[in-house]
Amino acid sequence: MHEEVAISVQNVSKTFRIPHEKVTSLRSAAVGVFSRKRGYEEFKALDDVSFEVKKGEFFGIIGRNGSGKSTLLKILAGIYQADKGKVKINGRISPFLELGIGFNPELSGRDNIYLNATVLGLTKKQIDEKFNDIVEFSELERFIDQKLKNYSSGMQVRLAFSVSIHANREILLMDEVLAVGDNNFQSKCLTEFNKYKDMGRTVILVTHSIETVQRYCDRALLLRNGRIERIGKADEVGNEYIYQNMSDEEKRILDEVKLSEKYILSNRDESASQEFVKITDVKFLDKKGKQKNIFSSGEDIIFSVSFRYSNYDDSFGARISVESEDGHYLFGYDTFSDNFKIKRDKKEFSLRLPENPFLSGKFYVNVSLFDHNMKPLDFKPRADKFQIFSLASSSRCKGFLKLNHDWE
Repeated sequence: MHEEVAISVQNVSKTFRIPHEKVTSLRSAAVGVFSRKRGYEEFKALDDVSFEVKKGEFFGIIGRNGSGKSTLLKILAGIYQADKGKVKINGRISPFLELGIGFNPELSGRDNIYLNATVLGLTKKQIDEKFNDIVEFSELERFIDQKLKNYSSGMQVRLAFSVSIHANREILLMDEVLAVGDNNFQSKCLTEFNKYKDMGRTVILVTHSIETVQRYCDRALLLRNGRIERIGKADEVGNEYIYQNMSDEEKRILDEVKLSEKYILSNRDESASQEFVKITDVKFLDKKGKQKNIFSSGEDIIFSVSFRYSNYDDSFGARISVESEDGHYLFGYDTFSDNFKIKRDKKEFSLRLPENPFLSGKFYVNVSLFDHNMKPLDFKPRADKFQIFSLASSSRCKGFLKLNHDWE
């Protein structure tokens, strides 16, 4: 193994057996042994995974739930054994994988520091020397002699992380459990990671936070269904993950789109003799005219509205407005104010929003039709919804919209 490589993973695979039925007695277990019917299914958590992490590198591992991230980290920590492949570790590891591992809830915070640090390989003399620093970093001075079972989950995270970071191991493994802590403590931990890097130590971080990966990691690995989809620069891998989520979300809400289209159609039965103007369809298009419900921030969005009418000869106008998922009104435009005339023979009109300013989130569109006296003809509140994903450049913006601005 090369001296500059901290972790080498070669062709690692891991499969779990998931039982179909819960065994509740010895008799059930004995019957199961002789049963021809297999009482479990196999789940391949990792499939031929290979990569290397250099010493002093901040390396992110991302992917959706069930992609194999935590399984991979536990194999690196030695908790799981790989079914196939090899893992080589060049240095001592300090794992911080799951809340509560190595802790005893009946013991005080003080006793748990000694217990957990001993598990990580520190001697009593070393723990004595580091004890005050561990407590100070955890910010739990007032509670250190209380039993751990009385700690909140956030307090337990503080204590566990503080012990791990002071173990002075060459490699630190971190799972998503850090997300339990409050924002200030997370920021404090990330600052500590940078100190770790400056000391030439290695950090492996599993997280769903793309912002954290793109801001702090040198490189990242994207897992999907147990296989490596991409490995490389953190910005590029993070954006690939976002695009994948967009595609997955598009497929997921396809049925919702179909249902919403049915919802948009009028429930009333108009006869040929009645006067009416009705909204029949609302959809979202990209600049190429492709229908979709998932967009990137800054991408063109076209709100397209179809309508039908009977025995209605007067002109009419339309209003399209957008609101956030939790009901905040963002903006609205109407055809009369913008001097746009709807052509009834086309039976369709659209509002184009070039380079949409939305930040990540889900949004609803409201559509209404009205006559020249502003009398309502038809109204479809929350006629359909669309979703926005923001890439790295927008990840630190707050609110609903990203507006062009300059500081002077």
